[in-house]
Amino acid sequence: MRLTGIVAGVYLIASATAAYELAQVALRPERRALPPAAPAWLHAPADDVSLRAGDGALLQAWYLGAAHPNGDVVILLHGQADTREGVAGYAFTFLQHGYAVLLPDSRAHGASGGNVATYGVLERDDVRRWALWLRGKTPGCEYLFGESMGAAIAIQASAIAPGVCAVAAESSFATFREIANDRISQITGLGLWFPHTVAAPARELALLYGAVRFHVNLADASPLRAIRASRVPTLLICGTADTNIPMRHSVELFDAGASHSQLWIVEGAAHTGAADVNPAEFERRVVGWFQQHDQPR
Repeated sequence: MRLTGIVAGVYLIASATAAYELAQVALRPERRALPPAAPAWLHAPADDVSLRAGDGALLQAWYLGAAHPNGDVVILLHGQADTREGVAGYAFTFLQHGYAVLLPDSRAHGASGGNVATYGVLERDDVRRWALWLRGKTPGCEYLFGESMGAAIAIQASAIAPGVCAVAAESSFATFREIANDRISQITGLGLWFPHTVAAPARELALLYGAVRFHVNLADASPLRAIRASRVPTLLICGTADTNIPMRHSVELFDAGASHSQLWIVEGAAHTGAADVNPAEFERRVVGWFQQHDQPR
């Protein structure tokens, strides 16, 4: 009995320690430095704009108008531990097709305020507020494009942001618990059986820590639930070589939103690497998806 108690105590301490580390990595991603201005190679003047989030956090972005505007705008959403600069290459593509672009730093990233990243729990409303702010800038459609964490945020925002005509989401996770399981498996080098069994208490304690310490339930970050509720046309993009967020997440999302979504599986593409594998096809599919859907749902 004493040995059992010792083993149980060690297990609980190890789970609590692991939970704290997992929560810190997820909630407080490293901030990357942001350049003082938008890249000159975009060949478009960029306005520094800001918006106050619902919780008071000051969100920062670049807004760029196209030389030959088509009246539509694309909101570009970056991944975890990245900044708006990380999706500037996509901005160049959209600008060439006449779209204005908005590149916000997600909360707790880049120059934006916010104490923690919440993977869509708070960010979906941040995007909704940006979409409302854009109403006075462009007369046409508003589109969302995101990669990785940004893709998950885009899908969640589409369920609550009025006026969004279509979404393109590359390498999104399905639910926060599922991607947490993947992260634990990747860190330990063990299979998914490990977070489903031995490490399950650490995962749940990490979620509890976020809820108690920061009043954020990360389990509420669920693109899966959002795509079921939304009817916004959504292009889901994933790569067969993605070991960061495996393609099964996008497949699960497509199964849940098959009535209004399309799945593009890119052979050989790594995480958010579809444009690297075939840039011309990437441009054709994403721009074409937006052009096909020019009315809000």
